[in-house]
Amino acid sequence: VAIPIIDQGDLIPTEEESYNHTARVCAINKKDNKLYVSMGQPFNVAGPDKYPLYDQVGIGGMIRFNRFPGELEREVVATGIRNSVGHAFNPKDGSLWFTDNQVDGMGDETPPGELNRMPKMGMWYGHPYYGGGDVRTADYSGEVRADLAKIYVKPQVEMIAHAADLGMMFYDGDMFPKEYDNAIFSAQHGSWNAVKPRGARVMVTYLDSKGNAEKTEPFADGWMTEMGTYLGRPVDVQQYFDGSILVSDDKAGIVYRIKYEG
Repeated sequence: VAIPIIDQGDLIPTEEESYNHTARVCAINKKDNKLYVSMGQPFNVAGPDKYPLYDQVGIGGMIRFNRFPGELEREVVATGIRNSVGHAFNPKDGSLWFTDNQVDGMGDETPPGELNRMPKMGMWYGHPYYGGGDVRTADYSGEVRADLAKIYVKPQVEMIAHAADLGMMFYDGDMFPKEYDNAIFSAQHGSWNAVKPRGARVMVTYLDSKGNAEKTEPFADGWMTEMGTYLGRPVDVQQYFDGSILVSDDKAGIVYRIKYEG
């Protein structure tokens, strides 16, 4: 039985509902047993008039609340996120990581996509002053507000621009070699308007002993032809019960299983 936790109109004010950036990724934090939900904002870059409300309800950020109907205790845990479509908790230190899709219309090679680490609750991740990485947007080219600058967190990884980084997960299985222990696997859906298409692959990010990103590289590809057309478009990556990796593809309408034999 599916039970609504938050009714339509309560999660996002009705007047702010849109067909843009509507994915609402959810993950449970084992430490507080609460549900963490991404809240992509619906614009390429929203105007300043939107942000008092957006920051209040968590649009263009992330929120958390209790998992069952009743007293939700809703809180905004992050702001400055343009459109995250993947987040997961590091099973070793409990930190929350998330992908973020960045601003369009600034050029094929800029700004970068992001993989972010949340050091603590209540931080700001750059949007709309930053289009991605340290690239500033034309709409907010002035000095960053002092209150935001104090809580700014830079991305851990800058991905190739416009590859559409979506779902992600931490690997804690035992099928793959030890080098993949606690590595992040993330899906790149592929660009939608870049002159030179890019993405359509699965990336892997290795962490160092302090839990920060150390190296990122392609793990699986082959979903794009030499002509730049898509054979498939990865959406999400999840670990299967046997330690293999599942990759969903919303173009082909299938799920792949990647296993290791060695």
